[in-house]
Amino acid sequence: MKISAPCIVSLSWRLEDAQSHLIDELTEALEFFYGGQDLFAKVEEALEGQEAGFQTIVGLEPEHAFGDYDSSLVCFEARSLFPAELEPGMQVEGLPEGAVTEDMPRDAIYIVTEVYPEHVVLDGNHPLAGVGLRMHLKVLDVREATAEELEAGSLGEAVFQLPSGAPPDAQLH
Repeated sequence: MKISAPCIVSLSWRLEDAQSHLIDELTEALEFFYGGQDLFAKVEEALEGQEAGFQTIVGLEPEHAFGDYDSSLVCFEARSLFPAELEPGMQVEGLPEGAVTEDMPRDAIYIVTEVYPEHVVLDGNHPLAGVGLRMHLKVLDVREATAEELEAGSLGEAVFQLPSGAPPDAQLH
């Protein structure tokens, strides 16, 4: 079966930054709804009309992946608003009750980048924002979408898309 919208594609990949440093590798098949919101548009373009066994490398500039880094999505909040065990690298869902930062998405997922005695630095950018990517893709299978999948237009959480209004978490799969 050739890939055309709508269908389900099983992919494996190797994701690298522009300097060929490994970011993520998926060796087992993961299914995506092709023609919905599960894949980046550039990935769908590369897969259109292909079949199981197809392999390609797709280059993604930040604007075609997780967006440019936006320094306005970095904020400072009082340390007292957070649990004692807070550490850099942790994720915080939404701004805490009592947050004073204005003009920040209240329901975004933030990464804690710094923890100081008086304040915490939160970053609402996706960890791969501003990074050029190279995806080595392999199509493992292609099948028709079920009625339920067609109705949903997705197989679940969009792995490669930014949800409207909030950066996604750091997990790629």
